[in-house]
Amino acid sequence: MEPAQSEMNILSNGKSHDLGDDMAVPMKTLLEEDQNGTQTVRFDDPDGGLENEEFLPNADGKKPIRFKDFEGKTSFGMSVFNLGNAIMGSGILGLAYAMANTGILLFLFLLTAVAALSSYSIHLLLKSSGIVGIRAYEQLGYRAFGIPGKMAAGIAITLQNIGAMSSYLYIVKSELPLVIQAFLKADPNSDLWYLNGNYLVIMVSASIILPLALMKQLGYLGYTSGFSLSCMVFFLTAVIYKKFQIPCPFDEFSVNSTAAHLSMNVSGHGHEYVNGLVHSDDDDSHCSPRMLTMNSQTAYTIPILAFAFVCHPEVLPIYTELRNPTQKKMQKVSNISIFVMYSMYFLAALFGYLTFYDNVEPELLHTYSRIDPYDTLILCVRVAVLTAVTLTVPIVLFPVRRAIQQMLFPTKSFNWLRHTAIALILLTLINMLVIFAPNILGIFGIIGATSAPCLIFIFPAVFYIRIVPKEDEPMTSVPKILAVCFAALGVSFMVMSLSFIFIDWSTGGSHAAGGH
Repeated sequence: MEPAQSEMNILSNGKSHDLGDDMAVPMKTLLEEDQNGTQTVRFDDPDGGLENEEFLPNADGKKPIRFKDFEGKTSFGMSVFNLGNAIMGSGILGLAYAMANTGILLFLFLLTAVAALSSYSIHLLLKSSGIVGIRAYEQLGYRAFGIPGKMAAGIAITLQNIGAMSSYLYIVKSELPLVIQAFLKADPNSDLWYLNGNYLVIMVSASIILPLALMKQLGYLGYTSGFSLSCMVFFLTAVIYKKFQIPCPFDEFSVNSTAAHLSMNVSGHGHEYVNGLVHSDDDDSHCSPRMLTMNSQTAYTIPILAFAFVCHPEVLPIYTELRNPTQKKMQKVSNISIFVMYSMYFLAALFGYLTFYDNVEPELLHTYSRIDPYDTLILCVRVAVLTAVTLTVPIVLFPVRRAIQQMLFPTKSFNWLRHTAIALILLTLINMLVIFAPNILGIFGIIGATSAPCLIFIFPAVFYIRIVPKEDEPMTSVPKILAVCFAALGVSFMVMSLSFIFIDWSTGGSHAAGGH
């Protein structure tokens, strides 16, 4: 067998899906013989210690297929960086707005609940993976439900991550020209090519994203993931710093007195033009934090928070490449990554909200632009966010390519030409969507509202229920009952998110649901 045989972790399952019948798959089991010579399957090693063991030789003396073609070489820290980068999305820019529409206490409760549920969901995935020795999301679906399960998982991963990558590149297309324009003090109405977002998104995809996406292993992206997270730390630091620099009520920037006069007419009688600024003379009642808030926008924040920790398609590939992998070790990687992102999410939301209170916009950086669009620090923060978003795309692309290979080329060994071609086709497709069909992001809102609950809640739960033997955990056992409730919660989130989106569309709104 070639060394690169199982880059996709392909496992031949045979005709039967019973756990004990498929010896072509390295299973975390021990075969015992009773006195009559009958073999029975015993599930041992709850921490995954046997997952690196090789099977006994086949009858013809050939070494059996291992579930992976290389020993994991990615360190614990790099794995934390990679998973953290997979979790961290552009949604952090909207969390302050979410807090403004829920209140600090309700936001903290929801964020904590979602973080805990995400950790539990990863636990279900890792336990199912450890039992059958499979570290590919699609193959877990195959072991649980055969071809339909494999296709459902593969399609959900593909749609979810293509939607995420499209949203990231759309941010590059819309924000990068503004950053360049502000740094160069260029005329916004000029036809300069370097202010054209379509050209810029193609250049970024070809020069930065594609080379990183051609890496054979996710572990190599640990350094870029670390740098990406450093950019988001810089963003968080700037948000905290600005809280103590911007007064409340704040002064809005205006280019000239005419613009300020128009701003007064539009905004009402609560503003006064002073030295090129539109000063709010409202009382300070809007400058006090609210612990609990319920309004018409509160419902829209729930899907955003529910999908704030979407990283499940990346968990098993990162697990595969972890050095000396065990279930317990990977769960620790996941818990640390989720805790770090949880802390960053809460601090960014809290200080963003405490800076602008009810005046915070759905995109936090746009609120700073109302004060001074040429603020050097905020421009640097925009660059940092663009860098972080750009470096996240290759991480998100890996599971999509794996899913496509699992669905279309399940028996093929690793091939550089196919590896490169899939990345090129994906990036070309996503660039075309971003350039020619920007409204497609509304459709991806529906896709995110359907695929994300499947990947986070429903699939991990139903895979766990199907894969864990009833002899070990009957359906009446506490773990199985919790898994059933978890799947039901996912269905509820899906119905709720779709309802919000359709209601929003019917009323002509523009809210985003289920963003990553």
